[in-house]
Amino acid sequence: MSNNDMMEKEEIFSKVLRAGRRTYFFDVRATKAEDYYLTITESKKFTNDDGSFHYKKHKIYIYKEDFSEFKSILAEMTDYIIREKGDEVISERHQKDFKREYDNNDTPPRVTEDELKTPESFTDVDFDDI
Repeated sequence: MSNNDMMEKEEIFSKVLRAGRRTYFFDVRATKAEDYYLTITESKKFTNDDGSFHYKKHKIYIYKEDFSEFKSILAEMTDYIIREKGDEVISERHQKDFKREYDNNDTPPRVTEDELKTPESFTDVDFDDI
């Protein structure tokens, strides 16, 4: 199979979401058995001291057998964030008048080990699927 044939196979269906310094690529790809799966790539632009720039990319693969649960958990998590914090963006990068609660030494407050050990801080993970 030629290089062009490989490129055509990889470009089955794609969408791009540009979000500031980050770009998200959603790509439908094919397995060797011609079944489809989804890749989500986060590409983040970094500027070097000399003004040049480079990108760091992180990719996840989501297969059809995981779509239903993935969609369900993604919807649950995004709904939770909107319900708890609303859809207004609150960050110093996105709001000129954003005030940090830890202005003293420019670092966030430390979280103690006891605070990390609360039952709410643990996620039940089932490793049978791996």
